[in-house]
Amino acid sequence: MPLPRTRGTALRHRLAELRGPDVPAKALDARALAALAANPGCKRRAILDGAGVDKAALASALGSPSAFGQSQFAFTRGNAFEAKVKADGGAELLRLVHEKLDRSAEPPADARVPELTATGPEGRTARTALALREATEAPGEWTLLDHPMLALDVAGSPAFLEPDAVVVHPDGSWTVVEIKSFPMLDGSADPAKVGAAARQSAVYVLALEQIAARLDPAPRVRHRVLLVCPKDFSNLPTASAVDVRKQRAVTARQLARLTRIEDIADTLPDGLCFSPELPAADLTTAVESVPATYAPECLSACELAFHCRARSRASGAVTSLGRSVRAELGDLTTVEGVLSAARGESGDPDDPAVAALRRAARLRAEALGTKAVAACR
Repeated sequence: MPLPRTRGTALRHRLAELRGPDVPAKALDARALAALAANPGCKRRAILDGAGVDKAALASALGSPSAFGQSQFAFTRGNAFEAKVKADGGAELLRLVHEKLDRSAEPPADARVPELTATGPEGRTARTALALREATEAPGEWTLLDHPMLALDVAGSPAFLEPDAVVVHPDGSWTVVEIKSFPMLDGSADPAKVGAAARQSAVYVLALEQIAARLDPAPRVRHRVLLVCPKDFSNLPTASAVDVRKQRAVTARQLARLTRIEDIADTLPDGLCFSPELPAADLTTAVESVPATYAPECLSACELAFHCRARSRASGAVTSLGRSVRAELGDLTTVEGVLSAARGESGDPDDPAVAALRRAARLRAEALGTKAVAACR
């Protein structure tokens, strides 16, 4: 449900205060949303992303800079490849869509490429929605939307997303196109990279479904997206259809579980600010005032992961060992508590986790004892 105007205005003002005076908001993208959905219980990431805080700059200011991201070379190569794919009005891109997803339709010729420029993300989002509606109402034609702007409600606030392209088929259905610079070797690509692209595309599918739901009749948003990559070691484009129904369902469920940003903001003290310009001690206090849910998977998805890992290790939290370990340990939340329970110094013996730890400790002691006897002989 949309926020009342007064509540929405107050929330935007509050988020601007958290970001820092005169600091522009860093927009959420689909990659960040996919990572956010993978860890819905992390209030720290939710409020920082909702406020548009630059987490990379924040991590550097905290003394734990992030160690991942796209190199300038890869960024330039990706832009050059995307320009090649979209050259001549997107003729090659549309040919790949027709070949991989819609061979029953007439081959694309003289496709429409509407102008999507407008003022601000809200204006671009409205212009994209209008172009999609016009394309859907023109049956029998192919339409290519180059870098459209979509909006997706995330924990009560809109996130503006920009897919590489969206294609409207002659039957009025919509397809997301994701262009990546990693290669497809012999028709297949790195599964981890394909999985990340699928999760990112699933976010775009969700946003398109929200637009489609406002039209009557609602057009079909295809759950098979087109992944376009360089072929083998060349710069020639090739493509593969990727079914993102599973990723879409998981992302929708996880986003629905996110704590609403305004609920988190209401619990924070007045005057709190996450500006990287603050002294390191003040900034650390501000960041630590918002609970984090760290897991090793954060290292590949969040700029603050190294800071959160250090804090998790310093406190002896078992979450630093992984979600599966944390789930097995029940009420035992610290490494010291786990070791104490295993030694029989604490814990309820009827607790399955405690019983398992003590059995494991006995087996370890027996194994070490046997080895010690054999060594003495």
